[in-house]
Amino acid sequence: MKHSLFIADLHLCAERPQTTLIFEDFVRHTASGAEALYILGDLFEYWAGDDDLADPHHARIAHLLAELSGSGTAIFILPGNRDFLMGEAFVTASRARLLSEPARIDLYGTPTLLMHGDMLCRDDTAYLAFRAMVRQPDWQAAFLARPLAERKAEIEALRRRSERDKQLKLAAQMDVHSGEVAAVLRENGYPRLIHGHTHRPARHLHRVDGHDCERWVLGSWHEHGSYLRCDAAGCAAIQI
Repeated sequence: MKHSLFIADLHLCAERPQTTLIFEDFVRHTASGAEALYILGDLFEYWAGDDDLADPHHARIAHLLAELSGSGTAIFILPGNRDFLMGEAFVTASRARLLSEPARIDLYGTPTLLMHGDMLCRDDTAYLAFRAMVRQPDWQAAFLARPLAERKAEIEALRRRSERDKQLKLAAQMDVHSGEVAAVLRENGYPRLIHGHTHRPARHLHRVDGHDCERWVLGSWHEHGSYLRCDAAGCAAIQI
């Protein structure tokens, strides 16, 4: 049966080689049988700009995806909060297509909305303010004009600060807000919703304005891999 796969929050980096090996095996032995692979953000631990494609680990991932695309599996990438600076050079090298958020697709007859998920975390106001700033074209142009080494050093510092800040936040702040989920479902015609970001894999059912909506949260790849497999009969979460 024709099917598509969805993954998010892999946070691939040279410092976690085992995760990269799991991903390579997934691409070659699982994703190669799918009609499409959707990567819904944070493929990499961070992305400082497409000029970092020269990094051997990044080039390895781009080549792996290009091989998958060449075998007949369409690849779609929706950037997340860690790799929102991903641009045309990377998607060209990986033979993927870049999606804008939110992305609405027809998934075997079911209208489905794809997001990374960070925009749903309405209670994390400090993060949302930061997100709004770094998504501005002027900010990105200025940042990308700086030397690559300088950009990477700043991102590393931001990552360390973010990890410290997480210790001070309530769990609810870092999860989606039910009102925001309902608003997104309402604005987009009550579709199925698939997203990542929260690292809390689960299937949720939402009743919005008399409509029953299914929401799937994708798992992270910190300890093991996982993916969502969808076909005309529905979706199922699978752990690697």
